[in-house]
Amino acid sequence: MDRYEVEGHEVHKAEVKPTGNGAHVLVPKRWRGATVKVVRVTDPNDEDE
Repeated sequence: MDRYEVEGHEVHKAEVKPTGNGAHVLVPKRWRGATVKVVRVTDPNDEDE
């Protein structure tokens, strides 16, 4: 696994859900209009989590 350092204000842990031909992550409503970065921390094929 690679390591990244990101500066920010909050962290929100969520599961990626399928939608149409892609996927989405829901974040708190108060984040509307903010710029965010998404980092995948597990392999989608891992059955451990």
